[in-house]
Amino acid sequence: MTVTSQHHDLEDETPTGPLPAASRPTVLDQMGGPKGFVYSSVPVVVFVAANTFLSLPVTIGVSVAVGLALTVLRLVRGERAVSAVGGLVGLATAVGVVAWTGSAKDFFVIGIWAALAGFVVALGSVLARRPLTGVVWNLVHGGTHDWRADRTVRRRHDIATLCAAAVFGARFVVKEWLYLADSTTWLAVAKLALGTPLTILAGLVVVWAFRRTSTRLLGKDAS
Repeated sequence: MTVTSQHHDLEDETPTGPLPAASRPTVLDQMGGPKGFVYSSVPVVVFVAANTFLSLPVTIGVSVAVGLALTVLRLVRGERAVSAVGGLVGLATAVGVVAWTGSAKDFFVIGIWAALAGFVVALGSVLARRPLTGVVWNLVHGGTHDWRADRTVRRRHDIATLCAAAVFGARFVVKEWLYLADSTTWLAVAKLALGTPLTILAGLVVVWAFRRTSTRLLGKDAS
C-alpha cells in the first residue's frame, strides 16, 4: 500500500458523527460562559454605584464610557461583533431612557416590560396548545414534523415553555415591585440574581425537551 492510499484510509476513518457529550457546549458556554455573565453585570453595577455618588448626567457618561471600554475589550479578544456591540446597544438604550425621564430607576424599565412580554407570549403559546419551544424545535428541523400530534412531545414542550414563562414572570413581579418602591439598588441586585442563573436553569429544561424530541421524532423518521 502506498503512502497516499494510507493517507486516504486514515481520512476515511475520521469520525463524522455527532460530537460526544463531553465536547458539546453547555448552556453556560452558549451564553458566553462566566465572562458573558461578567460583561452583562459590570454596566449595571457601575451605573448603580456611580449614581450613589455622582449626578445623573455624570452617571450616564461614566456608564457609557465603561460600556465602550468593554465593547472594545471584547472585540480585541476576538468575540463576535454582534455580541459585543449588542451589549453596548442595550446599555445605550437603557441610559437613553434614563436621560429622557430623568429617573435612575428607569435604567431597568425596558427589562421589566420585556419580562412581561416574554411571560405573556410563553404562557399564551401553551394555552394555544402550541408551546413556543416546540415551535422553535420544529423550525430548526425544517418545519415538517407533526410534533403536536405526539402527546409526549407536546407535554415536554409544555413543561419547557412553562419553565421559561415562570422565569419571565418572576422577573416581572419582583422588578416591578422594586420599581414601584423606588429601590434602584435592589433593582440591580434583582437583575443580576434573576438574570443569568435563572436563564441557565430554564435553558437546561429547554435543552432536555429538545433532545428528547429529537430522539423520539427523528428516530421515528429514520426507521
